[in-house]
Amino acid sequence: MQPHPDIVVILPNIRSAHNVGAFFRTADAIGVRKIYLTGYTPTPGHPRVDKVSLGAEKTIPWEHRKTTPSLLRELRANGYSIVALEKTKKSIDYREWTPVFPLAIIVGNEVTGITPAQLAIADTVVHLPMLGTKESLNVSVAFGGLAYAIARFF
Repeated sequence: MQPHPDIVVILPNIRSAHNVGAFFRTADAIGVRKIYLTGYTPTPGHPRVDKVSLGAEKTIPWEHRKTTPSLLRELRANGYSIVALEKTKKSIDYREWTPVFPLAIIVGNEVTGITPAQLAIADTVVHLPMLGTKESLNVSVAFGGLAYAIARFF
């Protein structure tokens, strides 16, 4: 088995502990190196995070940070390409994007999305096109779609 490329995930101000647990499971499935939980995002040890992650919170290294922009700048200084998963006027369809590794993936809050300050730091903003009447997917589901699209580059 070949080693996976270096991928980290940033979860700023995710409200739902269930979503956080789902992120851990998907991150484990594709070999993410680390998850950064920023702001008020629930951390492992929270019963719902641990329940939904099914032990992935023990296999994926994680770290809590107070703020996200400083983390993004730190990751960039360490050579990471930063992709934001968010629908904006300038975002591109994820199928038209080729990831550059090492890669940092930032996802947004379930209601407010990724802040303008965070988007300004990203190298690329990608979205998953919606074919129905709703404008978005659940944040952990959207991450799963993007994660497996990225995995095809391994």
